[in-house]
Amino acid sequence: MEQSSTSALLQGTVLDLASDVVSALRGGDHARAGGAPTTDGAGGNIARAAVRVLGADALLPTTLLRVPPDPGRLAVFREAVTAHPPRADAAPTVVWSHWAMTRALRRLDDPLPGPPAGDEGTEPDAGWLEDAGWQSLTHQLAVLAPLALPGEECAVSRVARSRPVDVARGFVRAVRRRDWQQAAGAGRWLTLLDGVPDTLGLETGLDFVRLMGGSDPRVALQLEAARLMPAGVLL
Repeated sequence: MEQSSTSALLQGTVLDLASDVVSALRGGDHARAGGAPTTDGAGGNIARAAVRVLGADALLPTTLLRVPPDPGRLAVFREAVTAHPPRADAAPTVVWSHWAMTRALRRLDDPLPGPPAGDEGTEPDAGWLEDAGWQSLTHQLAVLAPLALPGEECAVSRVARSRPVDVARGFVRAVRRRDWQQAAGAGRWLTLLDGVPDTLGLETGLDFVRLMGGSDPRVALQLEAARLMPAGVLL
C-alpha cells in the first residue's frame, strides 16, 4: 500500500510539474507557478524524482523563453542531477537524459563538479540509436524529446536529422495507436527536421494530437515546445 501511495504521489507531482512548465510556455509566471517544491525528507525525494522524469524539460521555459527559473525549483533540479548520476549499467536513454540535464544547467552558467558533461567531446554514445528500426527510433526519440531543441547539436539530434522519413512514419504509427505521448514527442522532433514529407500534414497531425491527448500535461508540454520551436533560441 505504501509503495502504491508513493507511486501515485510521484505521478501526481510529475503532472503538476509538467502543468507548471506548460503554463510558463503559454505565457504564465514560471517563477511563481505552483510555488517552490520542498527539498526535505520524503517530499524532497518525490520532487527530485519528478524532475528526473521530466528531465531537462523541467527547465524548458528558461531554455526556450529565457524566463528566470524559480531558485527553489532550480535547487531541486540541481540536486536531482548531482544526487543521482547514471549507474554503469544504466540504459542509454537514462544516460542521455542525465547529459541533457547537465547541459541545461551549464546554459545557466551553473556548473557541476567534475568534467563538463555537456561538452561535445564528452557526450554519450549514440550508436545504439543509429541502428534502431524506425519503430524503436521513434520510441527512443520520444523518450529523449528534451533534446529536441532549436540549434541543439549532439549525436541524438544528428541521428534524428538523418532519418526524417522514419520519424514521420513513427509519428503516424503513434497516432494510429493513440499513443499521444509518443506522438507528441515525435512531432516535437519533426518540427526541427528537414526532409519531412509534405504528405504527412504535420501541423494538422499535431492539432489532432492536441485535441485527443492534450489534456495530459506531459503531452501538452511536448506540443507547446513544438509550437515554440521555430522561434526558439537556446541560451
